[in-house]
Amino acid sequence: MADEEKTENETPEETVEETPAEEPTAEAEVAEEPPAEAQPAAAEPEAVAAPAPQSQPKQKHKRLPRALRPKKGRRQRVPSAERKPISREEKPEHDRGRRQERRGVVVSDAMDKTIVVKVDTIRSHPRYKKVIRRSVKFHAHDEQNSAKVGDVVRIVETRPLSATKNWRLVEIVEVAK
Repeated sequence: MADEEKTENETPEETVEETPAEEPTAEAEVAEEPPAEAQPAAAEPEAVAAPAPQSQPKQKHKRLPRALRPKKGRRQRVPSAERKPISREEKPEHDRGRRQERRGVVVSDAMDKTIVVKVDTIRSHPRYKKVIRRSVKFHAHDEQNSAKVGDVVRIVETRPLSATKNWRLVEIVEVAK
């Protein structure tokens, strides 16, 4: 009896599998009938046909192997038809790049040929608009030891002269009183 129950259970499943294959033909027949009938009757078979796709399980979105995925590489550069001539621009008068300049107050001149310059930067906070004052100290090279404490000087960026000196004194803007 248990074997018979299994066979009975298996046969309905098999028929369930066969019915979806038969349904499209039944839908085709139903689709042919509505033009002969009134339009309200046509809406009913569509409503009956809608639940059929939901009865099947949803397909899983499985990842494709890397070889089968669409390629998103860089676009290949198309070579131009004719070669462009090499154009050389004239070098600027000074061969070095543009150097940064700062203006600050000499804080210390105790070292030989070196001064410490305090540069204040004042800027507004981007969100809160409060004025923020920041100061940075730079070690600058002073060849003649001419700058004294309190002088306002202009310094320019240069090659590293020591472990801490990357700036050079250009001029004394204002002498301390």
